[in-house]
Amino acid sequence: MAKGNEPARKMIAQNKRARHDYHILDTYECGLVLTGTEVKSLRQGRASLADGFAQLDGGEAWLHNVHIPEYAQGTWTNHSARRKRKLLLHRSELDKLIGKTKESGLTLVPLALYFKEGRAKVEIALARGKREFDKRQTLREKQDRREAERVMSATRRRQRA
Repeated sequence: MAKGNEPARKMIAQNKRARHDYHILDTYECGLVLTGTEVKSLRQGRASLADGFAQLDGGEAWLHNVHIPEYAQGTWTNHSARRKRKLLLHRSELDKLIGKTKESGLTLVPLALYFKEGRAKVEIALARGKREFDKRQTLREKQDRREAERVMSATRRRQRA
């Protein structure tokens, strides 16, 4: 359900692994330049962001390795599944991203692919890769949080009874 004036999002694909492998510093919503059969395939809810990444090239942003399978009813007009796709961003956002990605260790990863007001959007994140101990620490914090919630809910149940 949409909150307030925010339009509803129809989620197509999420990259949950990205939040595990990277520290997310900033997120951006981008439009995508797609062909007709790509849009039809996305409307069927078929896509994978698992190996995807974004790259800045010649003042433009490109999305690489995102798998949108061929449309089943497509003919010779079908698209290739892993072609690079242009991202649509404002010039100010592009300039900001160009400056930040020149720093070492920062990359652009796709987090989610969805429809918003009938248009395909991708949420990309400026991210820094996590090291193995960072991943373990994040997992430990998550488990500690769950355990604390369990204890609190158990005490609330005892107080009610």
